[in-house]
Amino acid sequence: MNSSFSVIGLCTGIIKEGDTIPDLIIAAAQRACGGFESGDVLVLAETAVATAEGNVVALSSITPSARANKLAAKYRMDPRIVEVVLKESDSVVGGIAGFLLCMKAGTLLPNAGVDASNAPLGCVTPLPKNPDNSALAIKHAIEVQTGERIGVIIADSRTHAMRRGCSGVAIGCAGITAVVDDRGRSDLFGRKLEVTQRAVADNIASAAELVMGEADECTPAAIIRGLGMPIGDQTGIEAISAEECLFMGVFRKDKKTQ
Repeated sequence: MNSSFSVIGLCTGIIKEGDTIPDLIIAAAQRACGGFESGDVLVLAETAVATAEGNVVALSSITPSARANKLAAKYRMDPRIVEVVLKESDSVVGGIAGFLLCMKAGTLLPNAGVDASNAPLGCVTPLPKNPDNSALAIKHAIEVQTGERIGVIIADSRTHAMRRGCSGVAIGCAGITAVVDDRGRSDLFGRKLEVTQRAVADNIASAAELVMGEADECTPAAIIRGLGMPIGDQTGIEAISAEECLFMGVFRKDKKTQ
């Protein structure tokens, strides 16, 4: 991997249901930097992808269940949003005011990724149905139209344990290795690394979010250029079980001993 790289924000305007993401992104890249180059990594906000794919829920269409009403009262939330969160979750493990902490597809995240930010008024956007497939389809479409080989990351913003603020996390990935295994390499003093695995896709997502923003920037994508990462056809981001996770593992162990 190279020692320096550049981050180029792509302004597309507001993305609507049915828009063709690759066409919008190619046009934005042409305006911003003259188009794509082989080796570029494209980072896309999950809300933009979900919206274009039609994964937008009008709250007026939602009738809360008894469970949703109960959780909404406990955590001071809109019962309709809670109902959407429940439908998107594999399980709910707890919550605080305004948020449910959920398990979804092997990932721990607030409100199962359901977000009202940057959604049309009166609507929320769940995560894309299959972020890896979305990333792969966008990658192939851009490569066919431009002739350049690229990687694609679908990114979300998340909070982290005991830290204030959000940073980027990759929820879909195509064309690059999402986690680089450094186990077996030597440290500065010759000791072999035993556990270190770098969350490269998450780090790229965080770098991109510095220029993409979270508010009204209309910059739902960014190109990371100059990383020097190999581009291939691999997809996916490896998850771990709750028992292997430091935070969830301790939480579950403590609950069992109470």
